[in-house]
Amino acid sequence: MSRTSLDGAQICQKLDELIASGVGFDSILSSTVDLLHNANPRFHWTGIYELFPDNTLRLGPFIGSPTDHVFISVGQGVCGSAVAEGRDKNVPDVSKEPNYLACSSATRSELVVLIRKGDRIFAQIDIDSHDLDAFDVSTESEVRAVADWLADHYQAQRGS
Repeated sequence: MSRTSLDGAQICQKLDELIASGVGFDSILSSTVDLLHNANPRFHWTGIYELFPDNTLRLGPFIGSPTDHVFISVGQGVCGSAVAEGRDKNVPDVSKEPNYLACSSATRSELVVLIRKGDRIFAQIDIDSHDLDAFDVSTESEVRAVADWLADHYQAQRGS
C-alpha cells in the first residue's frame, strides 16, 4: 500500500468491510495498524497497546522496529501516562518529555490516542515519528476517528 494522506473515515470504511466479511477481531487490529501506518509517511512506528486489568499495557500488533517495551505500567512513559491521565498525548519533541521511554533513538515525536468508551479505556494507538512535531491537529483528529471506531468494537468484544 502506498503512503498517502491520512483519512480516518476511509480507514474505518475499510475496517467495516473487513468486519462484514467475517474477519476476526485480532485481524481487524492488525489491519488497523497496517492501514494507519501506511496512511502517513511520517508514521515510522505504529502499534496498539491493550490495557489489561492489572494496569499493564501490552503490545499487540505493530509495524516498525522491534521494541523492548512490550509491557508498560500505567503511569510509565508517554503511553502509561496517557492512561493514568485519561487523555490523548501529542508529544512534539520526546527529548523534552521527562517520562519518555525510548523505543528507538530515531524517534523525535509521539502520538498516543486512547481507545475508549466514556471512562473505560480498552487500548491505545501509539505512533512514533522520526520527525519533530510530526502530528498536527488534523492528524490527531483522523487517528481519533479510527480509535473511536475501534472502541465500539472493543466494547462489543469485551462488554461495557
